Amino acid sequence: MQLLRALGFFHVSMILLSATLGTGIFVTPKAVLKYSSLNIPVSLSIWAGCGLLSIMSALCNAEIATTYPLSGASYYFLKRTLGSSVAFLSLWIKLFAHFLGIGAQCLLIATSVIQCFYSGCPAPELPTKCLALAILWSFGILSTRGIKTVAWFNTVSSFIKLSVLCLISLTGIVLLVNGKKENVSRFENALDAELPNASQIADAILQVSYSYLGSSVLIVIAGEIKRPTETIPKTLIYGISIVTVLYLLTNISYLAVLTSQEIIISDSVGITWMNRVFPSIQWISSFLISAFLLGSVSCGIVSASRAFYSASQEGEFPSIYSMLNDHHSPAVADIQTVILSSVAIISSSIIYLVKYVSLGSFCIHLLQMIGLLKIRYQNPGIPRPYKVWLPFIFGSIALSLFLIFTPVIQSPNIEHVYQVVFLFCGFLCYWLQANLNGHATCFDTITCYCQLLFNISPSEDPEEQKN
Repeated sequence: MQLLRALGFFHVSMILLSATLGTGIFVTPKAVLKYSSLNIPVSLSIWAGCGLLSIMSALCNAEIATTYPLSGASYYFLKRTLGSSVAFLSLWIKLFAHFLGIGAQCLLIATSVIQCFYSGCPAPELPTKCLALAILWSFGILSTRGIKTVAWFNTVSSFIKLSVLCLISLTGIVLLVNGKKENVSRFENALDAELPNASQIADAILQVSYSYLGSSVLIVIAGEIKRPTETIPKTLIYGISIVTVLYLLTNISYLAVLTSQEIIISDSVGITWMNRVFPSIQWISSFLISAFLLGSVSCGIVSASRAFYSASQEGEFPSIYSMLNDHHSPAVADIQTVILSSVAIISSSIIYLVKYVSLGSFCIHLLQMIGLLKIRYQNPGIPRPYKVWLPFIFGSIALSLFLIFTPVIQSPNIEHVYQVVFLFCGFLCYWLQANLNGHATCFDTITCYCQLLFNISPSEDPEEQKN
């Protein structure tokens, strides 16, 4: 039994759009415009440039995913290029990021919905957490139904997101075409604005980079994609290009309706825009945020469960995590992800730890690019169905180094020390895990009972799945 290659170009594209399009487009424009010194051409250029850089980095990941077309390909690749300890460190970072991120997203969805019934005062904590847990477990059950079910849900989610962004974009275009002075005046003399310095541009790029992070989802589900050699690169190029164009048009629409100062002081630019253009339906803003997060939660659970699955197949985690149910889904890995994310929701204060794993996320991409260079020169004969242009790899390494060290150099603080400590804790856990693996016979009985309880079967060896 193995994970099914059930996803074609359409469903893979929908998953990519669902994972990438998030609430960042509602919040990030404020910071980008601020760091651009209110210079509109510079702000829009940064959004477009980051989209191109994202395509470059994604195509580097595409070489990994097509050379090793397995679910959780990143872990499998790092273990064979940089060793077990580095692969475990990447797993450590990813799982923490997923658990805390999923918990935070579910709480934000619940808060947005509950707040509709408590206008003028904060939403109470207990019903918010209960609704967040209900949402989380609903998505957990959805994930156990197989990747095809998840893909159909993300298709609906993507269409909702695309519809909202298209509405915002087209409204802005119509307002500009009509030529009303109040809308067009914001773009007059735009080139005369003050230019930001290099430090401010670096901060703006750092802010925008978070809005394109979802593209890494394809390397996680590579083992469930039909014809990965063709589908993955094509999906990344088309998908991220669409996202970049939508982000640009959405920013232009914001600037057509709101002044630069209004954008700067807004907590959520998207909601401020919605309240200005459609004041009679302000209540829809809360549901708008919820709709944008639903797909991200679903993709997060899938990504975390595939990380468990890959590590289990490589012997780092108990074999129960790589066993599949009748829907060819790693059900125990899905449930484990939901349980740990539930802890993050119940103890909501630990969600603030998510800021300490941001450095690690960029470190993982840097390690992948180093591994890609290493395998290029040490094993040039390995079949590579898709081979990315070498300067793209060096460009991705430079981008990762920039994103890692810019915040540390510009504003050093104690949080950066905590981030380094968090990374070293991963090596400590690797050492403990390596020593405990030899005394894990007690898990055999538990595994047998779990197999009967969840009706799951062992999956095939990853080397067999590649063929």
